Amino acid sequence: MTFTPKAAYDRIADNVQTVLRGHPDTVRMAVAALFAEGHLLIEDVPGVGKTTLARCIAASIGGRWSRIQFTPDLLPGDITGVMVYHQHAERFQFHPGGIFANVVLADEINRGTPKTQSALLEVMAERRVTVDSVSQDVPRPFLVVATQNPIEMEGTYRLPEAQLDRFLMRLSVGYPDHDAEVLVVMGDCAGVTADEVQPVLQIDDLQRVIARVRQSHLAPEIVSYAVRLAAASRRHPAVRYGASPRGSIALIRAAQALAATHGRDFVTPDDVKEVARPVLCHRLVLTPDAELNQRQAGDVVDELLADTAVPTVAFGR
Repeated sequence: MTFTPKAAYDRIADNVQTVLRGHPDTVRMAVAALFAEGHLLIEDVPGVGKTTLARCIAASIGGRWSRIQFTPDLLPGDITGVMVYHQHAERFQFHPGGIFANVVLADEINRGTPKTQSALLEVMAERRVTVDSVSQDVPRPFLVVATQNPIEMEGTYRLPEAQLDRFLMRLSVGYPDHDAEVLVVMGDCAGVTADEVQPVLQIDDLQRVIARVRQSHLAPEIVSYAVRLAAASRRHPAVRYGASPRGSIALIRAAQALAATHGRDFVTPDDVKEVARPVLCHRLVLTPDAELNQRQAGDVVDELLADTAVPTVAFGR
């Protein structure tokens, strides 16, 4: 069976929301990251469903998925794999680590040491790992879904900007409203958990969806709009380091995927606006004065959207 991106989104979103109630916008963004084959960082307080969201997305895809629980004693080889000498064969053989899966859940990633975190840099950027000078490709499509708790500082290691930049989006789940929380509690009591989620899309179907999303029509004015937003972040007085060209690319890729979840094969300025916060906020490093005045990256992105001229041409085909 061949799925359109919209049909694939509906199947995955409905599947995820049987467990994760009350967060349709977050689920849409998470699935958009999947369709863009971009990595996703979910950052929020404990107990709001970060790991549940990641597990439900992974379980909804009929490919391989793995979970890596980051702890201070986790080693880089546990992630990438190691070369092991086999005496009978008289040679070294590669034993893959947890990163060799289509969807990798990196749980509490900020509890890993910087050395272990850095083991993800190459594979997140290039979809391959190098062990003892030998490169190994990971399965495609490939997506890292990482979680972290921003309020727990003891025993954690802040992700460096170079690694944050590898994530297409950073999302927060947030607290559900009263009615949604009631459904969550009732579902948990009835045994409706992420363990019950079954695949609704095969890996070949997902690959075709990703290919179709990348073929979405992009007007030059849309690309210019995304580039101007990223460039404006570098000149903002509250920003020490703004979004790089990788941020411009991420804006477009995320906007293409978001448009596909709405059933469109073309991108509008509203798509770029909708993904601006999750794509840009974690890429901005504020000045010390801005941090002292409790400025937030989200506020800066809102100002960039308000100050950057929006294209006014027709975008449909």
